[in-house]
Amino acid sequence: MITRLARLFLPLVLAFPVLADPPMTSLRVEVKTLGGAPIDRASVVVRFVEGRSKAKFGKKIVTSWQLRTNQEGLAKIPPIPQGKILVQVIAKGYQTYGETVEVDQEERTVEVQMKPPQPQHSVH
Repeated sequence: MITRLARLFLPLVLAFPVLADPPMTSLRVEVKTLGGAPIDRASVVVRFVEGRSKAKFGKKIVTSWQLRTNQEGLAKIPPIPQGKILVQVIAKGYQTYGETVEVDQEERTVEVQMKPPQPQHSVH
């Protein structure tokens, strides 16, 4: 009786680590001017671009978040799976920012310095 139960539950116990959630990261994005002043109401887009989930047997993890910065220029993203992410920041009166970042710690802060727009040039 005990060996029969052991045969039934042993595969489940061995499969448990495979079904565990992937390591997660708490991410903060700080958006500031070149002078160090925070930019509020900047649009922050975070997309998970690279990494695999063992629980989904190698399927891609497709996740993205869109939010705005607060008055201190901070955007706090809920815990995300570790891997490569694309961070894009759009703020009125500044150049659009975009960068791919490797996330492999439990907590990570991405500091973004927004640049003013470039002057227009004419070819005539």
